[in-house]
Amino acid sequence: MDDETFLNTTADTLFALPGVTAVALGGSRAQGTARPDSDWDLAIYYRGAFAPADLAAVGWPGQVSELGEWGGGVFNGGAWLTIEDRRVDVHYRDLDVVDAQLRAAESGRFRIEPLAFHLAGIPTYLVVAELAINRVLCGSLPRPAYPEALRRNAPRTWAAQAEMTLDYAAANHAPHGRLTPCAGQIAVAASCFAHAILAARAEWITNEKSLLTRAGLTAIDEIVESLTTDPQALRDAIESVRALCRSELENICGSEGF
Repeated sequence: MDDETFLNTTADTLFALPGVTAVALGGSRAQGTARPDSDWDLAIYYRGAFAPADLAAVGWPGQVSELGEWGGGVFNGGAWLTIEDRRVDVHYRDLDVVDAQLRAAESGRFRIEPLAFHLAGIPTYLVVAELAINRVLCGSLPRPAYPEALRRNAPRTWAAQAEMTLDYAAANHAPHGRLTPCAGQIAVAASCFAHAILAARAEWITNEKSLLTRAGLTAIDEIVESLTTDPQALRDAIESVRALCRSELENICGSEGF
C-alpha cells in the first residue's frame, strides 16, 4: 500500500470512531521534513466523550492509553501503533481544551506543563501550534496565526524560567562541583531560552527535537562538552550559556524587550 492510500485509509478509520470530529497529520510528515524511517503522527480531535477502548477495538497492534495517561494536561494521551508496517503515533485532542488554549494564546496567556521526554516541559499553546502547522485530513479545524499578545508575553515568561534555572545551578550546584545537575539545568535553561527566542519570532514549535537548532543555540553543545567538576569552571559555563542565550534573544527583542 502506498503512503497516500495508507494515510487516507487510516484517517478514515480514525474519523469513524465515536466522538471524533477531525483527524490531522502532524510532525515531520506534515511539515515536509520526514525521513523514510520517520513515524506518522496523527491527531484525533473530539468534543465531549471519547473512549480509547473504541480505538483499541480497531485491532491495530500496539499500546492504547487511557485519557490523561500521558500527563493529564493538554497532551492527554494517545497510542503507539503499527499500521500497515508503519509506526503510527495517535494523539488525543479534546476540542474543548484546544478552544480554551486558543483563546488563552490570543490573550497572551499559557502554562508550562511537565511531559515525559521534554526538558523544559510543554507550553499549553502547543495544541494551538498544531492547528497552525498540521495537515487536516478529515473534518475541519481552525488555522490560527501566531497571536501578537503571545509573541509579546511568551518570551518574558520563558526567559524568566531560564534565568531562575541558571541562578539555581550557579548558587546550589556549581559551588559543590556537581557536574550532572549543572549540565541538566543548563540543558533545561537553554531549552527555555530557545522557546523564548522562537516565541519572539512568532514561530510555532510542537516539540523539542529541533528547538536549539532553530533558536540558533547549538553553540551550547560546546559548552556542555567542556564541563568539568571544577566549581569555577561550572560557574563560568553557566554564565557563558546565559550570555549566549540573552544575546540571541536581545537581537530580536532589544535589551529591554523581555
